[in-house]
This record gives sequence, C-alpha cells and structure tokens, in this order.
Amino acid sequence: MTQAAENTTFDQSTADRAQAIIARYPQARSALLPMLHLVQSVEGYVSQDGIRFCAGLLDLSEAEVSAVATFYTMYKRRPCGEHLVSVCTNTLCAALGGDEIYSTLKSHLGVGHEETAGEPGTPGSITLEHAECLAACDLGPVLQVNYEFYDNQTSEKALELVKALQAGEKPHPTRGAPLTDFKQAELQLAGFFEGRDADLDGPSAAPETLAGAQIAQERGWDAPAMPSNAEFPALPEKK
Repeated sequence: MTQAAENTTFDQSTADRAQAIIARYPQARSALLPMLHLVQSVEGYVSQDGIRFCAGLLDLSEAEVSAVATFYTMYKRRPCGEHLVSVCTNTLCAALGGDEIYSTLKSHLGVGHEETAGEPGTPGSITLEHAECLAACDLGPVLQVNYEFYDNQTSEKALELVKALQAGEKPHPTRGAPLTDFKQAELQLAGFFEGRDADLDGPSAAPETLAGAQIAQERGWDAPAMPSNAEFPALPEKK
C-alpha cells in the first residue's frame, strides 16, 4: 500500500482515522466508501484533494476513486451548507405533497437542487436537494436533515423547520438521533461517533411502520414455514 502524498488539507487526526477505517477490512480498497464520508466530514464535500488522499492511502488511481465519488449521490462535489435538507419527491411523497414542499423551500431559500443558501459550512447555511426515495412511504411526505427523518411533513411545517435551522436551532427529528450538522453526520457515517454513541439508541421505527406487525402478533398470525423439501429452480447455465 502506498502512502498518501503530502496533503495539507487533512491533518494527522484525519490520517489516523483513515488508517483505522482501512484496518476494518481484509482488502484496503474496501475502505473507500467510509473514507469518502471521512473526507466529507473535514471539507463538507469530496474535493480533488480528498480524492488524492483516498487514492494514496488505498493504492488506487484517482480515476478509480472519482468513479465511486461521482456514482453515489451522498458524495457531494460542491461544498455543502451546515445542514443538508433532502426532500423526497418520489411518486408517493410527490403525490402527498413532496413536490409542493420542495417548491416552497426552493422559493424561500432562492436555490435549486444541490445548491446552497448562505456561505457553505457557515452557521445557518442550507444545501437543498430533492431525493428520489427516502424509504419512508408509510410516513410521507418526508424530508431529511443531515439524513435524520422529519415525517408527515407539510409545506408549512417544512418551511418552519428550515427557518429554525437558519436561525441556529436544531429541532429534534421525528425519530432517530438528535440533530447535528452535516460534517458531524458524515463523521458518524465514517464510523466515528466522538462521544455521541447514545445516538445509536434513538428510535428508528414509527407506530405506522409497526402497525402491521402488531396486528399480526395480536391475532397470532405467522408466516408459513418453508417446507424442508422445497425445490428450487435450476440455475441457468453460464455462457
């Protein structure tokens, strides 16, 4: 494994965390995804310096790292605000008001998709994006702030939330961990909780999500067991 070229953007603490990430995996290159989150926890996005940092430590080419960083939408190529606000505009949320919520926030902030209101990284700055699906259809329309859920939203509630963020407040998510900022959330996605281990204990399910399971339990419903002699179709021949 080659060492990263000298890079003044990332300090020794970040380099140590990167090595700790690499040590989790039998093959160093498998550490790339959390390392990109680590880079974002420092800069608020994945810069060319961040790409070089990852490439040098993982013995990858910059092109290989760039291919990953540009494939996944969670890796940002422009500096993010203190908070990333993601509005679900996929089919169900859109029909329930997601498009209207996004339009309201877009008008209020004066920005479009993946654009930032305010100086990136400064207190109260907001990066807005529309998300394809946030996997919370039973609670739609939903939005996330730094990947924490705010369920059953309306345009009015979403606007009130964003104004509170701009004013330096951190309204508690509907479920999940207490709200932090984008860089701290990225550090957690890299696997470092920095004294916030209790965040893992935050409620992750809502009553709506558990309703079906509770009804099944009350009525004694169980999924049928798989027969011990179940036959599976043959695998197609490899060509």
